Amino acid sequence: HERNVFDLWKAKSGQPTPLVVFIHGGGFRAGSKEGVSGGLLKGCLESGIAVAAINYRLSPEVHFPAHYMDSARAIQFLRLHAKDYNLDPKRVACTGGSAGAGTSLWIGFHDDLADPKSDDPVLRQSTRLTCMAVNGAQSSYDPRVIKEWVGGRAHEHSALEGFFGVTKDEYDTPKAHERFEKGSAINYLTRDDPPVYAFYSEPKGPLPPDAKPGQGIHHINFGLRLKEQMDKLGIKCV
Repeated sequence: HERNVFDLWKAKSGQPTPLVVFIHGGGFRAGSKEGVSGGLLKGCLESGIAVAAINYRLSPEVHFPAHYMDSARAIQFLRLHAKDYNLDPKRVACTGGSAGAGTSLWIGFHDDLADPKSDDPVLRQSTRLTCMAVNGAQSSYDPRVIKEWVGGRAHEHSALEGFFGVTKDEYDTPKAHERFEKGSAINYLTRDDPPVYAFYSEPKGPLPPDAKPGQGIHHINFGLRLKEQMDKLGIKCV
């Protein structure tokens, strides 16, 4: 697909370097790799860390899990060509905001998607990460969970229908519930998963009574609930 591309900035080093993969936000329906910040590039490159900024297919053309799988494949492709790019395949991290943050968590917590028997050499590569650094991350995209954790009308965010490929009329069906649960990163969290640094800028506390649909979709409660679960498992979460 025309969006299955990435930009790569290689750090100057005589040894294979770590890699940070930037996954853009935009509600899974907008955004692009050009959203990578100059600060991230400068900081990583000066620290001897390479950066890849990736694109993935968008809704409504595709639905869950296509956005995640495109992002995972980019990581696998970079690992396959690690020697060509002077990368250390054992030190790969993900970062991003909003949808890119949620995708980073999903890939980081999910069991390795590598298929050792695949005819495709890319798909034989690991998707496991060293760590994730995320901004405004949703640890769950399940509208039922969002309603409980954040309240207000955050669970009515318009991007969720396109992401899951279900209409609001279908929200209370087994098909929708299965997708909600499989699309939420926190449901894959296990003791062997990597650490997380999570940053939030929305205010703490309950949403205002007149909150609009989708308001609160970057609420810190997503991070607090995630930290609570990670603390129980003894995994570092800042």
